[in-house]
Amino acid sequence: MVQVDPHPLLDTRWFVTTFPKPLGELGRVEAIMSLLSTTATAPLSSDDAVRSAVRELLRHGGYKPTGRGKPASEYLIRAVGEGALGSINAAVDACNVVSLHSGLPISVVDLSLAKAPFRVGLAAEGSAYVFNQGGQTIDLGGLLCLFDADGPCANAVKDAQRTKTTPQTTKTLSILWGTTALAGRTQRAVEWYRSLLEASGATTSDA
Repeated sequence: MVQVDPHPLLDTRWFVTTFPKPLGELGRVEAIMSLLSTTATAPLSSDDAVRSAVRELLRHGGYKPTGRGKPASEYLIRAVGEGALGSINAAVDACNVVSLHSGLPISVVDLSLAKAPFRVGLAAEGSAYVFNQGGQTIDLGGLLCLFDADGPCANAVKDAQRTKTTPQTTKTLSILWGTTALAGRTQRAVEWYRSLLEASGATTSDA
């Protein structure tokens, strides 16, 4: 489903999730939200070595993962620690839980808004997209991104506003931005991620 350009450090996984009803109707899943805490018991835990390896992955193409451009997984640690992150929807909540504990950035796109074919590769210098409702943009030059038919739509820092989930979303594509420097971590994370979603009543598939 996703073509991946050659990259010496990238260890990515992806899968499709189909929800039993639109996310706006599905609501908050308590079993998932109970894990959105730095003190929750989880099969994976992040540390400085994980954060360093993820940053090195993003640096490889020339991107600088610092400041407001740091990996989304680092933002989660701070936001959760400050109590600034609540439930968004079941798809995003599960993504946030696994990203928080694994230390791996994860993207989620709405498959009714994104258009095949899909590809993972480095964004060209000068490319950008809007990442929030306020119209703010992120400079994508040298950053690993997921591309659909209309261009880049997600990455390990900020996903594009045009393909984010909505209350009407019923089917998503998740991309885990793992690195070969953390052997086995991406696979363990994707297995846990899928089990959380399936326990909430969703179904997951490789394509």
